[in-house]
Amino acid sequence: MAKDPSSALQRRPLTLRDVSDASGVSEMTVSRVLRNRGDVSGATRERVLAAARELGYVPNRIAGALASQRVNLVAVIIPSLSNMVFPEVLTGVSEVLEDTGLQPVVGVTNYSPEREEKVLYEMLSWRPSGIIIAGLERSHAARAMLENAGIPIVEIMDVDGTPVDNAVGISHRRAGRHMAEAIVAAGYRRIGFLGTMMPYDHRARKRLEGFESALIAAGLTVEDREFYSGGSALLKGREMTEAILSRSPDLDFLYYSNDLIGAGGLLWCLNHAIEVPEKVGLAGFNGVELVQGLPCHLATMDACRLEIGRKAAEIVAGKRADGATSGLVIELEPKLEPGDTIRRL
Repeated sequence: MAKDPSSALQRRPLTLRDVSDASGVSEMTVSRVLRNRGDVSGATRERVLAAARELGYVPNRIAGALASQRVNLVAVIIPSLSNMVFPEVLTGVSEVLEDTGLQPVVGVTNYSPEREEKVLYEMLSWRPSGIIIAGLERSHAARAMLENAGIPIVEIMDVDGTPVDNAVGISHRRAGRHMAEAIVAAGYRRIGFLGTMMPYDHRARKRLEGFESALIAAGLTVEDREFYSGGSALLKGREMTEAILSRSPDLDFLYYSNDLIGAGGLLWCLNHAIEVPEKVGLAGFNGVELVQGLPCHLATMDACRLEIGRKAAEIVAGKRADGATSGLVIELEPKLEPGDTIRRL
């Protein structure tokens, strides 16, 4: 019985020679087409690409990486995939890298400095073309790896600190101050804070620092606090809101460290016939789409996530108009969205 030649082909990795035979052009021409290099006619290019698609050929990038010491990957290191904030950042990164030949590869640290070191070590061992990494605070070992990577490094989400190379984000201290100023201007005076214990969520900690500094400037303080550890969730927001208002029923405003627990708090207040925003005002942070589907729109602050991803990718890919890939600090301005849960005077 004769063997099917296609099945024999599938038992070994495809090579440039296979694409060359299928397209009827030289291996050199195939290589130029697949690397998008050299002067090749449109008809020949299409013939080669059609043959490669038909065969299912995937170029071996390792061989090129051995010569250049770099692969066409951009490491994107974030604290969480369950947090609704980071998928939008990744969308911005992917949009910009789409036509560059660079591919984002995601690593997740779970807000752990030890885990961040391990992820960073593994990512850098593949010699990526750039690193996009959340936050500015990290261990000595992690910072040393970044400082000696020899590639564009962009720390994202935060500009309140000293970056290794580049930073793109917002000032969380300024965001906290602006929220406090809006709350005070709306006539609220007895204010509570609900959020994470913040051992590693440095951005939430900075927002609270800015928030408290603005309250102090207005002669006020945070009168009660409710902390939690673990991921953000609607149920957690409900539980925290019940706890703080049971303990401090005279509070007239609740500031949540993120929109998810804020949404849970809003639902708890509505279920218990608490008049929002007249009796109790509420605000979260991040501007996630979820808040737009609630019975009333939770006050929040847009953290510019999509734009952060885009601008970080532009730096790594060298797509900025000035061509700069080092020494940049790009601060974006978050937008306060008062929604329906802050009084309008």
